Amino acid sequence: MKRVDIHRKENAGAAEKPITIHATPEGCSEACRMILDIMQKEADETKLAEEIPLKILAHNSLVGRLIGKEGRNLKKIEQDTGTKITISPLQDLTIYNPERTITVKGSTEACSNAEVEIMKKLREAYENDVVAINQQANLIPGLNLSALGIFSTGLSMLPSTRGAAAAAPYHPFAQQSGRRRTSSSAYLSGLYGAPPAGAFPHQHPLPEQEIVNLFIPTQAVGAIIGKKGQHIKQLARFAGASIKIAPAEGPDASERMVIITGPPEAQFKAQGRIFGKLKEENFFNPKEEVKLEAHIKVPSFAAGRVIGKGGKTVNELQNLTSAEVIVPRDQTPDENEEVIVKIIGHFFASQTAQRKIREIVQQVKQQEQKHAQGAPASQHSK
Repeated sequence: MKRVDIHRKENAGAAEKPITIHATPEGCSEACRMILDIMQKEADETKLAEEIPLKILAHNSLVGRLIGKEGRNLKKIEQDTGTKITISPLQDLTIYNPERTITVKGSTEACSNAEVEIMKKLREAYENDVVAINQQANLIPGLNLSALGIFSTGLSMLPSTRGAAAAAPYHPFAQQSGRRRTSSSAYLSGLYGAPPAGAFPHQHPLPEQEIVNLFIPTQAVGAIIGKKGQHIKQLARFAGASIKIAPAEGPDASERMVIITGPPEAQFKAQGRIFGKLKEENFFNPKEEVKLEAHIKVPSFAAGRVIGKGGKTVNELQNLTSAEVIVPRDQTPDENEEVIVKIIGHFFASQTAQRKIREIVQQVKQQEQKHAQGAPASQHSK
């Protein structure tokens, strides 16, 4: 119960031809196994090749989580299945090809078993991203996520609702030497890419300005600024935010502070592009996600609410967002009676935490205003 497409015309003259398999995860694995069997039999009869590797195409944004911390996930799959797994280098990626090739070597049975485990990890990472993006849609009222650009690939950030329904979580691929694609390429490119600027919806007049201090590696400052400041100027125009890089705190400082000023939509776009740029320029290990520290200031009278009784609220925030949220104790409020909240995490985790914290602060402010308005009214009634 599956459909198999062999892409002959698109790859005319290529040594390898992709085969797309449309089916359930189980159906895809079964078809993949059958294709490998057929190719291995052909190789044995023609003696053209001793071993047919399985090659799986996966979007770069999923590969880090397949590899796991210090390569643990990949090593476990290799050990459990008796295979050798390699992944194509980041240098092979282009704006038109955001996918990396996962090559699995071993017996047909071993490759088939490894395929099941690899796809399970990729599917899990993909589904987690979809959940995170869907959460974002509720965090900023009126925010059109499909028009946001967070990576500079020029592709759309999110598929339309119709596209999402049409591309069920996985449309795997095999290729002539066993290559198989992890999902509808257009859908994944849509999920992890970015659109042209100017597609953002009309903003309300005078939206509330927010200030976020984002800390980036010192060696990445040049990439963010760009030649003669061109990149940071383009980024500021694209996001609709003011973006400044603070001077280094000392000659050996490992991080520099990027000061971003703008409404929620601008924060989302500016911070997202910075996370994306650091990943593209390889300032982080390919095996790990980009995690940065962000500082936001909250009124000192609201800090207790962010922490919650016995740390309950901050713990819930961390569980909900997967970000580390720290409200340093015994802070002396600044001249505006504000204190710093630190947020450490990957992009969507950080954004979710920032929005939730600002929601809490807004609630506290509204309660304070009601209290202030209610006091004179009650005195007047007396």
